Amino acid sequence: MDSATADGGSKDSIELGSSSAVPADNHEPSLYEKRTLRKVPDALPWSAFLVAIVELCERFAYNGLSGPFQNYIANSYKDSNGNPGALGSSCPVIVIFALANFSTGLGQAGATGFSNFFQCWCYVTPLLGAVLGDQYFGRYKTIVYSSIVYTIGLLVLFLTALPTSIEHGAALGGLVVSLILIGIGTGGIKANVSPLIAEQYTETRPTTRLLSNGERVIVDPALTIQRIYMIYYLSINVGSLSSIATTEMEKHIGFWSAYLVALVTFCFAFAVLVAGKSRYILRPPRGSVITDCLMAMWIGCKSGFKLDAAKPSYQRLHGRVYTTTWTDGFVEELKQALVACKVFAFFPIYWTVFSQMLNNFISQAGQMELHNIPNDILVNINPLTIIVFIPICDRLIYPFLRHARIEFKPITRITTGFIIGSMAMGYAAFVQHLIYNAGPCYDAPNNCVAGKRPDGTYQHNKVHVAIQSPAYLLIGLSEIFASITGIEYAFTKAPANLKSFINALFLLTSALGSAFGAALAPAARNPWLVRLYVGLAVACFVAGVAFWVCFAHYNTTEDSRNDFESEEGSHVQQIELTSALDSS
Repeated sequence: MDSATADGGSKDSIELGSSSAVPADNHEPSLYEKRTLRKVPDALPWSAFLVAIVELCERFAYNGLSGPFQNYIANSYKDSNGNPGALGSSCPVIVIFALANFSTGLGQAGATGFSNFFQCWCYVTPLLGAVLGDQYFGRYKTIVYSSIVYTIGLLVLFLTALPTSIEHGAALGGLVVSLILIGIGTGGIKANVSPLIAEQYTETRPTTRLLSNGERVIVDPALTIQRIYMIYYLSINVGSLSSIATTEMEKHIGFWSAYLVALVTFCFAFAVLVAGKSRYILRPPRGSVITDCLMAMWIGCKSGFKLDAAKPSYQRLHGRVYTTTWTDGFVEELKQALVACKVFAFFPIYWTVFSQMLNNFISQAGQMELHNIPNDILVNINPLTIIVFIPICDRLIYPFLRHARIEFKPITRITTGFIIGSMAMGYAAFVQHLIYNAGPCYDAPNNCVAGKRPDGTYQHNKVHVAIQSPAYLLIGLSEIFASITGIEYAFTKAPANLKSFINALFLLTSALGSAFGAALAPAARNPWLVRLYVGLAVACFVAGVAFWVCFAHYNTTEDSRNDFESEEGSHVQQIELTSALDSS
């Protein structure tokens, strides 16, 4: 591990910087020390930051292309309202858009259905990426191959977004093909880059450390992984700011320019990925691990839903006839992973709430007075919120809580995220209520005789678009607690040889959330939007309460359920266990 630290200027980083900590006291803490000493994160390896740069560029490309989607799909080319567009009502709806229950045109509901389909697709494909990463190619090669597919998809999108392509009817076909390819590429990257960045930190057990100020602390791998994922999520949201540029470019230059920027940036990410190969800590694939998981679960189901029945020792003791290629330790790891996956069950509700920011909030802004700014630029308040508050949480709030011996553990953080997400939907309902009570079009924004100008465009309802800002801010805060912790949970609770697969299962909850959002798309039209937002607010709040009731007890066993063992160590333990069972 690269011992150099990239931290600087904060209390925790001073504690663990290479020039200020005294390494002579480096030992595993005693039970007394665990109860009395303060826990802090370790310094991070540079290779983790290199992976973060790759993810930043990939997210820059992804958000740069997806930011303009709502306008690209919902509005017509040379739209009469002055909003940028390409498809709109002039485009017949194809099979995919059946999700929106439309037979003609797209509009807000059709565009919402399409964007939710794309989000769903991007979060289903990580299952394929996880199989390739865990079982066949390894994480690094899977990311490389997926990046090539991603690049081809971006190229298709750029070429079919050129004005001549739109005018000749190539935009829709190009959009569908490109998004399928981009979704496949995204899946391979997302399933593997998240565990790859955490695997750059190789310490597995807490140790004591004597600081230059005389304080003895515990360097905790769990807190280090938490910090890694805070930085990982920070890089994601720095990349997300690309939509500030691309939404301006779509309005003043054209969609093709926005998609060209996404293509160039992703090519840079690919170059960094390949150039940095020698610095990464890479784990080899473990063969048929996912197949073994499915087989073990099938044996457990056939044996009365007892997963212990898949253990070789159980087979020998009870005279079963199943041929197994795994150890008892493998089944124990699988049991832990399955228990951890229960935590993900409520996340689809949260992601349904989150997805509103990517489609309906943009259309909501288009119903208000924009004062010469694009209707899809306010979405950048969300990543800006995360960029500002992640350092505040990491450097101020979380260290303060640790210093005060207040443990803000994962289940509590996720519950907090759900509640704040509910507040965001409640506020969106309030904003929509204001829009419906303002003229000139009231509950038919941008579609009334009274609001039609002589040039054929429509006046927006007289509500300033800035009033929408707190909704984006609240969703950003909710992500810090719910989404970051979910990614962290997927890594720390997964066995070493199932990291990508468990991460893909967590990402699958986002796909389900997008599917729910697509199912709700027919309700995403005037004058029903207040009821839509209120319903989502109630659903997210109830999900948060139910989540806490079901899983609050996991906080008490959090440390004992973390799995930081290396793949080599896990494999050795399994071999030793098998040998002991055979000798008995």
